[in-house]
Amino acid sequence: MPYWEVRKEQSSDTSDGSSPNNGIKIFYRTYGYGPTKVLLIIGLAGTHDSWGPQIKALTGTTKPNDEDGNGEETVNGNSDGGRRGIEVCAFDNRGMGRSSVPVRKSEYTTKIMAKDAIALLDHLGWKKVHVFGHSMGAMISCKLAAMVPDRILSLALLNVTGGGFECFPKLDSRTLSVAIRFLMAKTPEERAAVDLDTHYTKEYLEEYVGSTTRRSILYQEYVKGISASGMQSNSGFDGQIHACWTHKVTQAEIEAIRTAGFLVSVIHGRYDIIAQIYYARRLAQKLYPVARMIDLHGGHLVSHERPEEVNQALLELIKASEREISPLDWTNMPKKTSGFLGTGLSFVRTNSEHRSCMSSTLEKLHLFLLYLFGLFVLAYEYARRGIQNLKPARVGAHLTVSYFHLISHPSGAALCPLHFKQFSYTIFE
Repeated sequence: MPYWEVRKEQSSDTSDGSSPNNGIKIFYRTYGYGPTKVLLIIGLAGTHDSWGPQIKALTGTTKPNDEDGNGEETVNGNSDGGRRGIEVCAFDNRGMGRSSVPVRKSEYTTKIMAKDAIALLDHLGWKKVHVFGHSMGAMISCKLAAMVPDRILSLALLNVTGGGFECFPKLDSRTLSVAIRFLMAKTPEERAAVDLDTHYTKEYLEEYVGSTTRRSILYQEYVKGISASGMQSNSGFDGQIHACWTHKVTQAEIEAIRTAGFLVSVIHGRYDIIAQIYYARRLAQKLYPVARMIDLHGGHLVSHERPEEVNQALLELIKASEREISPLDWTNMPKKTSGFLGTGLSFVRTNSEHRSCMSSTLEKLHLFLLYLFGLFVLAYEYARRGIQNLKPARVGAHLTVSYFHLISHPSGAALCPLHFKQFSYTIFE
């Protein structure tokens, strides 16, 4: 099996001076062959298999190279994969799948996990790569791009947020319903039903495929996957949650990415209830003029709900990078401005400040409501555990799904009891 052990040459990030990367084994697989290299970084609780639709589109195959007994010659004989000349590497982040699971939360940050990815690139001998990340994987990708910008050919960020408070879901009746249903789910069947509403839009689930709805088809697949698979360890889950909660892209890192010379695509589902699209747009704006914003009619798993559009966007990013398209010809974001937007009129500033004040007030109200909702969820959970002590449903390891989880503020105070907890399971294509 293809493993790579991250050794002690990785710099220390822990207070006791030990290296959080030393001795960590990363499970990875490569697909396809060719001079163009693509690194795929999956999100919280997901494994390398979650990139199935994208691996197929980029390479023309979903068969790992380590299982290909005939080698490169046969793969290049494939009219699709051979024509594109793309080799993809997808791996399991620490704390998930077949990779190592450190016990301490301090061994999980997006910076540390980005160093895992850099060590893997060194092992593969890949000097320059296109980096595509989803959700937490997009956070890691941002860190990676800021740390080694000279090794990045292009950057794609799918369903990304800035970490911390930006990981909070949109507070509405649908999110509340999903949270309560998840807490009440005790069987694989109940869990599968709520998972579908978490991952996809209602329109997608109600589409007919032949004589039955997509919801019915996916429901059976989800139940089968949940029943057959194992759950992510508590250490791995808590560690990855810690990485999301403590993630932050600094202004210096934004500038490092923005001025490095590579193009960026920010791809997001408009109806993602996990990672709000507002934060993705704001990140794309910060990266002007190198970023392009692509919003699609989909949810958090937009890469599975709208695979054709996502795959097309990724291939366009690769082609644009190869053609060395100018950032100003690439971006679709409005030009960044300062001051009076060039007009010098006082009412523009007044309106801007008013909107800013209103936005700040609404954001504080939103966080307060989330806090109250978190207290409700916490109280419900303690009451439920007091009545019965049941094992959680076993959830497998392949596609990201989320629900609400108690998490403490980095200072130690239970400031915001509500946060995401994500699991994964197999989707059979």
